[in-house]
Amino acid sequence: MEKGRLIAFSDGVLAVVITIMVLELKAPADASLAALAADGPTFLAYLLSFIYVGIYWNNHHHLFVLVSQVRGAVLWANLHLLFWLSLIPFTTSWLGQHPSSAGPVSVYGLSLLMPGIAWNLLQTLLVRGEGRASSDLARALGRDLKGKLSPVLYGVGIALSSFAPYLAEGIYVLVALVWLIPDPRIERAVHAHRSGGD
Repeated sequence: MEKGRLIAFSDGVLAVVITIMVLELKAPADASLAALAADGPTFLAYLLSFIYVGIYWNNHHHLFVLVSQVRGAVLWANLHLLFWLSLIPFTTSWLGQHPSSAGPVSVYGLSLLMPGIAWNLLQTLLVRGEGRASSDLARALGRDLKGKLSPVLYGVGIALSSFAPYLAEGIYVLVALVWLIPDPRIERAVHAHRSGGD
């Protein structure tokens, strides 16, 4: 099956996710800087979520450059990923309103954990479809330490949220920072793939 439709649909969903998140940002009721500062947690939650959605968009793009075909199972795995990402605006809004409360912090962590699991499933199916030993994708991903470590860190953050919510949020920020810089293996593989005539 042609991968272009899957990529275009995914791009559209992620654009809608970001649009919904930004629409949740409301201007302060009055014109004082104090009122603006009071909305700081909401903006910081939005910023972190925007970064996460951007990371997924960027990595999704790089991932599919290295894929020659998609099968039905990949379509469902991609929808699974998009489902969890589509919940981020809700959890972002709740976290922004209650940044020090265990419930919103743990649910936000869950909304990061589940796309991480869905991402690993999508990668696994893509590698299987391309051929584990011979594909550019399999070689580029290698052991994928970041992909395996991230769900563990999200789990730690969720566990900490009940008694140390700000520490949990710090872990969520740390994982985002780890993923912010594109994996050089993927970058090299994409460059080599494009040089070879995609």
